[in-house]
Amino acid sequence: MSAPSPSNPPISGAPPASDGPAIRVEGLWKSFGGNVVLKGIDLDFPKGTTTVILGGSGSGKSVLMKHLIGLMKPDEGRILVEGQDLAKLSDRELNLFRMRFGMVFQWAALFDSMTVGENVAFPLREHRPQLSEAQIAAAVADKLELFGIGGTEGKYPADLSGGMRKRVGLARAIVLEPRIVLYDEPTTGLDPITTNYVDEMILRAKETLGVTSVVISHDIGSAFNVADYIAFLYEGAIVAYGPPATVRASEHEFVAKFLSTWFKKN
Repeated sequence: MSAPSPSNPPISGAPPASDGPAIRVEGLWKSFGGNVVLKGIDLDFPKGTTTVILGGSGSGKSVLMKHLIGLMKPDEGRILVEGQDLAKLSDRELNLFRMRFGMVFQWAALFDSMTVGENVAFPLREHRPQLSEAQIAAAVADKLELFGIGGTEGKYPADLSGGMRKRVGLARAIVLEPRIVLYDEPTTGLDPITTNYVDEMILRAKETLGVTSVVISHDIGSAFNVADYIAFLYEGAIVAYGPPATVRASEHEFVAKFLSTWFKKN
């Protein structure tokens, strides 16, 4: 990582930079009009780990995620994914590069008119035309089984619970076997039991597939369940970073207040 600044405190507990992060954010600034949303973000996402970007509403989490997949370009700084500067890619190259990512959306974003099997098969039919129908069916069955929903290929999203829709969304996200999976507020609107199912699914994807996971969230409990590292974003800056225990002990005023409300209840 680049040298820490006051808004990017020293990182403790992270693997050495020589390990080569899956994603590296260097000096990222982003403004919209006169509103500065990201303020010199420096952040590494180590390979094969889960990093949760935690913060309140309006802290810049979604804007940061859009930079990680090249939907936005920095005003200053750069995003390196597996060593590749996203800003240097053409639109066509960037579209191909994004196949290295899987994306799990906040509300699963399934196609209501398609069955579960058709939803999960969709990326394969779009990007793997050389596969036979038998190979596609086998890949779909394998991914659904991985998340405990085998045999649901013929059901429609309307037939599923919220937790099951999330699992189908993840099966679709990883069917192309990406190296990085991004989760956008994966537990929003879910009850505690379903939230635990989603947490288990995130952990299973990392442990079984070895993917690097990036989770955008304001759910403290979920963050502490799944994270290897937590980056706390406040007013566009990383004000706490490290393993969960390190962030839990942060003396930053807002971080301490944000976390204490949840920990007092639990």
